[in-house]
Amino acid sequence: MPKLISRLETLEKQTENPEFWNDQKSAQIVLKELKLIKLKVDHYKALTEELDDVLVMFELAEEGEILEGFSESINILNQKIDSFRVETLLSGEYDSNNAIIAIHPGAGGTESQDWAEMLLRMYTRWAEKKGYKVKTLDLQPGEGAGIKSATLMIEGVNAYGYLKTERGVHRLVRISPFDSAGRRHTSFASLDVMPEIDDTVEIEILPEDIRVDTYRASGAGGQHVNKTDSAVRLTHLATGIVVQCQNERSQHQNKDVAMAMLKGKLVEIMEQEKMDHIEDIKGDYSQIAWGSQIRSYVFHPYNMVKDHRTNVEVGNVQGVMDGDLDGFMNAYLNTMV
Repeated sequence: MPKLISRLETLEKQTENPEFWNDQKSAQIVLKELKLIKLKVDHYKALTEELDDVLVMFELAEEGEILEGFSESINILNQKIDSFRVETLLSGEYDSNNAIIAIHPGAGGTESQDWAEMLLRMYTRWAEKKGYKVKTLDLQPGEGAGIKSATLMIEGVNAYGYLKTERGVHRLVRISPFDSAGRRHTSFASLDVMPEIDDTVEIEILPEDIRVDTYRASGAGGQHVNKTDSAVRLTHLATGIVVQCQNERSQHQNKDVAMAMLKGKLVEIMEQEKMDHIEDIKGDYSQIAWGSQIRSYVFHPYNMVKDHRTNVEVGNVQGVMDGDLDGFMNAYLNTMV
């Protein structure tokens, strides 16, 4: 913390320099770092003040006073400290960035498409509980039910740091509502996660390395969206990465968002230092099937959600589907220390 406070003071002095705004890009980098450090320092100071209050209550209790809510205050403070400790684990270069998530159903038609839509709702609920803003970049509805794919922007501090722990295949076991015989079905869907990359990060993408396809947007979106070829799909020829966006008003806006998504995916690839070949990275979840899942959600014959990486189990399946994911995320972050 002393180092952070010292760094904060240094950055604040930089912003007071009359020539600070002469270099806009450098200024934005400084302001971004300043904001993040200030959030950590303010959070730490707030927790310290709460701890002081609890210590005063403890002294009064030692003197024989009966204090209502004392135990609850300690429990709440413990939870806040645990949460703050987990936040300190989010020290990756892009952990503080907004996150772009893409959800894709596995094989199985309506079953897996419905599961993909359930995951879409789950992550939307989680983001809302965190106070994050959710923006739909692309949504392809299923033919009967569910979705064929969805891409969301989750805007908020540390969104990528948290959501990168969710990258992988998710497995559902339930009695299918689409099976008239009431049989049990297993469905799969994958979540891909990439950081939103702003203009302060230099990534060279040559025009000849990209194929641009435009098409008419599908689903809800208003008269303008549905009647023009405003949706954009970008294919990065060197890696085979495909990104698309359709929910902005113009083709130009959709292309800008898709380009930001492509940059995020390329940054994610560059961070995979242990991978020897780009072929090992692209299509991480091309086989969305049994044996490759990171987590299982069981609705029948019992209720349980189990993370196969950390062995964390939760019996409240509905709570998890309503966005209670922090336990899984925190446990996985702890394994990365």
